[in-house]
Amino acid sequence: MRRRSFGDFVKAFLAFVVLLVLVVGVPGALAVTVGWPLPRTAPSMDWLSQPIGVETFLNALTVIVWLAWAQFTACVLVEVKAAVSGVGLPGRVPGAGPSQLLARQLVAALLLVGATAASLTPGLSQLGHSLEGNQKGTVAAAQATPGILAQQQEQARTTAAALAEQAGHVAAQAEHGGTGAHGATKYYRIQPPEGRHHDSLWEIAQRHLGDGRRYKEIYELNKDRVQPDGSRLSEASLIRPGWIMEMPGDAHGGELVENPDAHVSPEVRQQIGDYARTGDHAQHQQRHQEQGGGQHADQDGATARIGVPGQRPAGDTGTPATHAQESGSDSSGHASGHSFGLPEALLGAPLLAAGLLAALGRRRRQTLWQSALGAVGGRRGMEPPTPTGDAQDVQDALLVGADPEGVRLLDLSLRGLAAALTAESRSLPVVYAAWLSHGDLHLQLAQPAGKPPAPWQLGQDQTFWTLSRADAERYEDTDAAAPYPGLVSLGTMDDSRLLLNLEAVPGIVSLSGREADRAAVFASVAAELATNGWSDRMTITLVGFGADLTPLAPSRLRHLDDVAALFETMEAETRQRRGALGAADHHSVLTGRTGPAQHTRWAPNLVLLATQPSAEDAVRLAELAADAARLGIGYLVGTESDDLPGAAWAMEITPDGRLLAPLLGLELQAQLLPAVQQRAVVELFVEADPEHDPDGPTNAPPFLVDISEQGRPAVYARLVGPYEIIGLDTPDGDRSALLHEALALLLLHREGVHPRVLSSALWPRGVPEDVRDALLERLRGWLGTDPDGSPRLRSDATGRLVLAKSVVSDLDVLRSLYHEATQGKGVDSRAVRGRLLTDALVLVRGPLLADRAEGRYRWLTHEIIDAQLPLLVADIGLALSAFHLEKDRAEKAIEALGAALKTAPDDERLWNELLRATHATGDPDRVRALAAELVARSGARGLPPRTEALLDELLPAWRDSAAATG
Repeated sequence: MRRRSFGDFVKAFLAFVVLLVLVVGVPGALAVTVGWPLPRTAPSMDWLSQPIGVETFLNALTVIVWLAWAQFTACVLVEVKAAVSGVGLPGRVPGAGPSQLLARQLVAALLLVGATAASLTPGLSQLGHSLEGNQKGTVAAAQATPGILAQQQEQARTTAAALAEQAGHVAAQAEHGGTGAHGATKYYRIQPPEGRHHDSLWEIAQRHLGDGRRYKEIYELNKDRVQPDGSRLSEASLIRPGWIMEMPGDAHGGELVENPDAHVSPEVRQQIGDYARTGDHAQHQQRHQEQGGGQHADQDGATARIGVPGQRPAGDTGTPATHAQESGSDSSGHASGHSFGLPEALLGAPLLAAGLLAALGRRRRQTLWQSALGAVGGRRGMEPPTPTGDAQDVQDALLVGADPEGVRLLDLSLRGLAAALTAESRSLPVVYAAWLSHGDLHLQLAQPAGKPPAPWQLGQDQTFWTLSRADAERYEDTDAAAPYPGLVSLGTMDDSRLLLNLEAVPGIVSLSGREADRAAVFASVAAELATNGWSDRMTITLVGFGADLTPLAPSRLRHLDDVAALFETMEAETRQRRGALGAADHHSVLTGRTGPAQHTRWAPNLVLLATQPSAEDAVRLAELAADAARLGIGYLVGTESDDLPGAAWAMEITPDGRLLAPLLGLELQAQLLPAVQQRAVVELFVEADPEHDPDGPTNAPPFLVDISEQGRPAVYARLVGPYEIIGLDTPDGDRSALLHEALALLLLHREGVHPRVLSSALWPRGVPEDVRDALLERLRGWLGTDPDGSPRLRSDATGRLVLAKSVVSDLDVLRSLYHEATQGKGVDSRAVRGRLLTDALVLVRGPLLADRAEGRYRWLTHEIIDAQLPLLVADIGLALSAFHLEKDRAEKAIEALGAALKTAPDDERLWNELLRATHATGDPDRVRALAAELVARSGARGLPPRTEALLDELLPAWRDSAAATG
């Protein structure tokens, strides 16, 4: 037994005094000062009508204090019994969370100097932590990684039986030599993670050796030694509950057990005794592995792994499939990393591509809307610039590779789970990873969390919650907070896509490999986190890289120059988050994402440090990340080696694009965003930025039509309104709908359409190459040839499909008429301008493709034509109204504005111009009627500020009329 310090005796004395006061002093004081608080006779009905005086209030308060004292005394008795008997953690006293925690701490301090101190393992070693699920013996739950527990639990039971046979050897362990200079060998038993952050060698060294950097001493003492569950410690960051760690001789603290110790339970004594004999064997095993020259052997199959749902274990996997292979589309490529001119990195990243595509669409719409606040005609931004070169290839790859439906279902599934758990008053379980496999979603939990809410089901073991695609499609939108916003794609294995939950990792995730390869991984992770559709607010902190990535999501991405700035920022944020969690009485951010407090959102902060930190900075970073998981902070750190202090998971990216984590059981085809594609993606976003080059030239339409009589087209398609084709016979058979849809796509992209973009638009789930080519041949045959014999559907130098100028749509004519009226001949001729604008407005028959069949034309969700067309029609209406008002033709102006409002009913500019035109008629009753209509349309939102200001000018009494009507 180690000697007790003076501090131990002081703590024990103080604990004794506190216990004496609370257990004996409180009831004594109550009996002397207050006496019996309850009525001594049965109360009558008159008692209920008597006034409540001071004495009644004191008696009621005394009853409450007596009940609290009784509960605390029960907690003390339960804790003392558990500590003395050494049977593990005691049962929960109903409703006594804080009271039982206080009782446990006082009893632990009191017994620390007694003969039963050793029996506090594992019973009182869980001070302040969860009281449930800790009497499971040596269950080999994965400590730092989500793993498949079934085999490990079976091995734990087998090992326990073998240890029972070795009970006769326990007494001999007392003669086994110690490793330190302070007496008998000391041992520490790894504790379960319920209700606390995960144990680590760093924290153990910090608590019992006074310096977390001494974790390597513990690691070297225990490396490769057989643990009670049959597995071995082969990585400093991977330890499991129930494992035993031999400690240096100067280790101290009440959680340690000295060998031999008669006060621990027989099972623990057997395990420690057997473990004490494994030191020499560990050295032999290490030499054997070094001579064998392979990866860490896993002969017992007990290494912690991330399990692939329904798939073979790592080591037996085939070649991971890309998204193109999963969807059934053609996937032939070249060694250059391109397939048919498109970058494979984005073709095989459906979630990343969907996020980037959606964010790009939002940015382009924002540009259009902001541009709409400018002049009536000739403003910059009406037509977004057409990308070229690498940017065009990347845009096509995004269109082909994106899986927006998968993103939508993932978001609905996760939020639906959060809403269901909230309804059952349950907390979110800690999720280490998610797998998307054949349309189904599998969440891999850090530990079993009971039965999931319907329609979720248990998966291959208790650590998997599974939701089928059919059940996910039945989910509806909910206002639940995003429960796991830190999920990010790492790659694929056996047709399954892995998403790692960065904010849940108990420590740092390290990534080693060549600098360029690491940069591609970091860029992919940053881009997906910045644009994904399954998270709410969040911050992604990029350190030492990624300054050029901030245009992807300026509100999410934050760039810091170096590690010094990182420490200054994150140390302050760590303190702030700890305080916020404490003030909200939450153990972790997960408890804040369900229940009444979910509106606070508890947004994560994910730190991506791409550069190798110095040795001193690495230690400091490990200390900062020790408690990060429960605070919603994640760290991904690039390193030149796999020995990074505080790294919970170590991964390596290879030159051929594989992401390896042998100790996790992972070998993925990594999701990457190489430098060339990264620059092209950023170029797309920069060109779409409304603030980019605001004084630049006005973009002309991508295709201008000859609007003279000589420019009559051979094929004319009406898209603005019901779909109609003039100049072609209607195709026979079921392929008619596909041919019409393909032609519409080509007409909306006069710059050309990549064949893979066309096939992915028509067949989102994939199609064989021969089927696509057959459709293209039918389309060529249907469109025919021009009089000179040239086909009306041809391929340009890049292989993209382009329509001949003789094939025209009404949208092409509409754009050309407006462009000619505002920037061409109409600029110098008023008569020409009026005729062109009138002809343009006549072409508008309704929304784009108004009669399209349900379920088809889904590719329109990727387009911005739904925003462009109403703005274009509104511009035409405004220009024609101004044309008529110049000659005081108010009724003609009102007619033009009314026609434009049928297509753009929400355009504030049209309504304001309609107010001016109506006021110009000189009829105040019509102005008042229009004002009343505007007020009614605005509803609870109220009128826009510009409209209010205009009404104040044109109809000062409108507010009185609105108030009277309301």
